[in-house]
Amino acid sequence: MSVEMPLWRAIGYFRVLALSYAILRYLSSFNDFLHPVSGWIYFGALTLWTLASSRAFAGPQRCTWYVLGTDLAFAVTGIVMSGIIDKPERIHAGAPTLPTIWAAGTVLGFAGKGGWKPAAFAATVVGLANILGHGGITPDNIHNIVLLMVAGCAIGYVIELARASEAVLTRALQVEAATRERERLSRDIHDGVLQVLALVQRREGDLGDLGDLGRLAGEQERALRALMTGGPLPAQAVDEPPPAERDLRQLIAPHAGERVTVSAPGTPVLLPAHAAAELAAAVGAALDNVRRHAGEDARAWILVEDEPDAVTVSVRDDGAGFAAGRLGEAEQAGRLGVSQSIRGRLRDLGGTAELYSVPGEGTEVEMRVPRKGQ
Repeated sequence: MSVEMPLWRAIGYFRVLALSYAILRYLSSFNDFLHPVSGWIYFGALTLWTLASSRAFAGPQRCTWYVLGTDLAFAVTGIVMSGIIDKPERIHAGAPTLPTIWAAGTVLGFAGKGGWKPAAFAATVVGLANILGHGGITPDNIHNIVLLMVAGCAIGYVIELARASEAVLTRALQVEAATRERERLSRDIHDGVLQVLALVQRREGDLGDLGDLGRLAGEQERALRALMTGGPLPAQAVDEPPPAERDLRQLIAPHAGERVTVSAPGTPVLLPAHAAAELAAAVGAALDNVRRHAGEDARAWILVEDEPDAVTVSVRDDGAGFAAGRLGEAEQAGRLGVSQSIRGRLRDLGGTAELYSVPGEGTEVEMRVPRKGQ
């Protein structure tokens, strides 16, 4: 909902309450008027218009300039009629006009529609109607005109600031969403490139079979072009809708091997399908780092912990480790394996990824994903 909508709702309530106040004022003094019937005819028309235009005053789209012009005409007509049907001695004594504070709702409507400048115009028209049609230049008229001008311009300026702030916020949210999408594409391409390189390494001695390598290279080439041009990743065929939840153990179990030990609970570790897939991909990225940086003889241990409010996966190795500041240097050099493939994924899931390492004592990556609704 727009930040200005509550203000429009308040203007709508004000018009109805101001109309009730004006009718009660007239009810208590209509016998003192020269032509009281004319006043009741005016209030009948004003009541019908206020009720008929109440939906229009629900927001700036519905409240057109035609509606506001008609509203201003009702206010000016009531002020001028007051100078005709009321007694001169009452007018000089400071008797209020027929619409009284209802006219302020018109000025507020102009403020909400166009800002402080239209509000100043409406306040000027109402002020001139008071001076020319109801009592002339008097201290009471000048006081009321100044109050109306200040209130209308202030409300109009506040609405202009609210609209500008809302536009800036919307743009910031769009930029943030675009940045998140680019990071997601970067992670997918990063993982795909690693897959291609791993395939090349496995088939180093059998370069005659290049079908799979060509297919994967083509996919990564199209994905990279999509990232560079801002387009979406190439669509992948889906035979059936993905499940609502996945067992994280099934996604991590294929990593188990001679040098990788997986420890998980005996019962299913269920997560939303997307969260489980992203967490498993982050685990795979952590193991890729172990194979690339920990050393050829390094071992790795994966521990899955299923807690009531979160799922935690730790990947620990007994490799060479790294010094503090190494991750920052790698990110500046464009190597985004940790910052994007691991931390970026966990951040998008609302979780965290912490790395602990000491040179010569291995590395541990702790990834934690909260359960929604806990």
